[in-house]
Amino acid sequence: MIQSAPIMLAVLKLFVIPVGGGIPAGVLLAHGKGLAWPVTAVLYLVSDLMLAIAFEPILRLVSALCAKVPFLARFSAAIKIVMARSAESFSGAGAGPFALVMIAFGVDPMTGRATALAAGHGFLAGWAFAIAGDMLYFAVIALTTLRLNAYVRDPDTTMLVVLGAMFVVPMLVRYVRRSFLGQAA
Repeated sequence: MIQSAPIMLAVLKLFVIPVGGGIPAGVLLAHGKGLAWPVTAVLYLVSDLMLAIAFEPILRLVSALCAKVPFLARFSAAIKIVMARSAESFSGAGAGPFALVMIAFGVDPMTGRATALAAGHGFLAGWAFAIAGDMLYFAVIALTTLRLNAYVRDPDTTMLVVLGAMFVVPMLVRYVRRSFLGQAA
């Protein structure tokens, strides 16, 4: 365990990176150094908990400012309308638990938490939805990374392919939904 502590710290540092690139890099490092997948998943969960602790005060400050400054209040109202529209595409109407999890999965946990706050959910429930969505996202990216690396066998190429897919696949889904299914994305 002592020998793996520096490896675990290195993986955690990669997961704390706020861009998606930390997931494939962290997963490949953990796998390459022999960390079990449950340990890797717990490290990612720890990174989400760190995000919650760091981001919540900022979110609350912005929320308080939006209530006091007229321009920010109008901007906040516009954002709520956009978020309600996004949530509606997942669940029909309103930002229920499934919609909030899917927003965190599809965008990021901070957006999921902000949407949960706008929907009236407190700290624990809001972050639970956001982290659940982000852990689902982690599972998809981690599994994809490991499966692809089994065929490619080059971590750098694997990371580049997964990173490219992380950016291209959502754009393709929106394009297909708009073009072929006639839905607003």
